[in-house]
Amino acid sequence: MEDSTAGSSSSGGSRTGRNLPAAIAVGVVLGALTLGSLYTIKELFLLVVVAAVGVGVLELVKAFETRGIKVPAVPVLAGLVAMQAGAYWGGTFWLLAAFAGFAFVLLIWRMFSDGTDGYVRDATASVFTLFYPAMLSAFVALLLSAEDGHHRVVIFIAVTVASDIGGYIAGVLFGRHQMTVISPKKTWEGFAGSAVACTAVGAWLVTWLLGGEIWQGALIGALGALLATAGDLIESMIKRDLGIKDLGSILPGHGGLMDRLDSLVATLVPAWLLMTIFF
Repeated sequence: MEDSTAGSSSSGGSRTGRNLPAAIAVGVVLGALTLGSLYTIKELFLLVVVAAVGVGVLELVKAFETRGIKVPAVPVLAGLVAMQAGAYWGGTFWLLAAFAGFAFVLLIWRMFSDGTDGYVRDATASVFTLFYPAMLSAFVALLLSAEDGHHRVVIFIAVTVASDIGGYIAGVLFGRHQMTVISPKKTWEGFAGSAVACTAVGAWLVTWLLGGEIWQGALIGALGALLATAGDLIESMIKRDLGIKDLGSILPGHGGLMDRLDSLVATLVPAWLLMTIFF
């Protein structure tokens, strides 16, 4: 979520430095891919998720390498596939079982790869990557496995996207008060815009798609705004700690896949939990 008034315009850019036309074009393509797969073959959407998160995992692995931290991509990616499949066809039990199993695999993998020096550092980073974003993303499969799972996924994604758009617009127009030094571009005005947009979108879509109450959708939206912002700040902390500006550049106007996934994976678990309780 980019909501600062700082930054100068560049060719094709905006006041925040984001290439807005490119960002919109990418957003439209991703939206079409998401809706097209969701409302045709659910399993096809699951493949889209695995591919996107897989790229995000590789971005994290590459970022860790800049500090000499070794995270083995192969077992993490295998764990990603196993957790998505386990969650979709087996539920929470198999998701947790796959996570625990592959976490142990990573500990053993590191034990036989680079000796004792840096074992705790590398093993910790490996399990962290298995959890964020791989394990958290598997809650998409839990949402999707419900009979009305396509609607639930749309609500979750729309609420998170609303956080980005609402924060961006409010930040550009009204942003004056810096929210945190972790991400200097974030403002309290931008966060307020995120909260308003998320609450409105959540209330609308939950009543329309799931037949729920307005307050239920508003609660999902408000919590989404809070955690989407937290997810964005978590990624900012990772980048600051590693001393890098971006985790990737695969998406014009957006950056890497993790720049889009950070808010999504942070919002996933509470969105799944509330929708499971309510519906």
